[in-house]
Amino acid sequence: MKRIAVTGLTGQVVSALIERAPKGVEMLALGRPRFDLASRDAVLASLRSVRCDAIVNAAAYTQVDKAESEPDVAMRINGAGAGFVAETAAELGVPLLHLSTDYVFDGTLQRPYREEDETGPAGAYGRSKLEGEKQIAARCANSVILRTAWVYSPFGANFVKTMLRLGEDRDEVGVVADQLGNPTNALDIADALLAIAQRLVGDPNPGLRGVFHMTGEGEASWADMAEAIFAAAAARGRKPVRVRRIATSDYPTPARRPANSRLDNAKLKAHYRIALPPWRDSLDSCVGRLIEAK
Repeated sequence: MKRIAVTGLTGQVVSALIERAPKGVEMLALGRPRFDLASRDAVLASLRSVRCDAIVNAAAYTQVDKAESEPDVAMRINGAGAGFVAETAAELGVPLLHLSTDYVFDGTLQRPYREEDETGPAGAYGRSKLEGEKQIAARCANSVILRTAWVYSPFGANFVKTMLRLGEDRDEVGVVADQLGNPTNALDIADALLAIAQRLVGDPNPGLRGVFHMTGEGEASWADMAEAIFAAAAARGRKPVRVRRIATSDYPTPARRPANSRLDNAKLKAHYRIALPPWRDSLDSCVGRLIEAK
């Protein structure tokens, strides 16, 4: 495998893939204006021109709250746009790795979600991502759909950066404590994507295709994650910051967040022998990197 096309230019996973790409593997990031998920012609023309060995579809409409007021835009990008990428991958005969989300579930289950559990998005963003999954499955058999959650990294805007910024000016921060999920470092996602792409290029086994869950090991609430961030920062000389645990109802948002975003990663381990690191380890590394960079 010498060349991977990845949709998107500045997203967390795209940036992580560019950083993690091993020597000898060229990572081609495609973004607007040349590449636009809302345009079938642009998607086909861009991907046809790069002559890649695999495609990673990391670009998406990700504004969860804004999607409630413009669901058609989210659906056009995350639903139809994913279909355009799948159509092109099938035409080119290359494997497609597509990133999806925990938001395809309603969050009411009392255990981590498995791939075969019934979907039921509670909002426009989740509905658009679920439609993208359906488009991928229908148009490209040589594909893997990877659901992840609570993504953070040293790149872009994310929860870790927000907490570190708030901690500079405050002694206490209120953080939601009644939503559970799996914090996931985009750098770990990138490492897994590269390993999965390598397998897909060389192994036609149908068991390697389909839907998989891929998150950091272990679970947490947002408040748990915030406490870990502030602890890691304090260990590196930052002032202590307390976390005030609040309820979801204390922090209303236009889109309803799943109370349970936990995903079961057993299928990924069984088929690929891949497990992302424990979230606390990856989070500590990320916090250290962000503080050292200042």
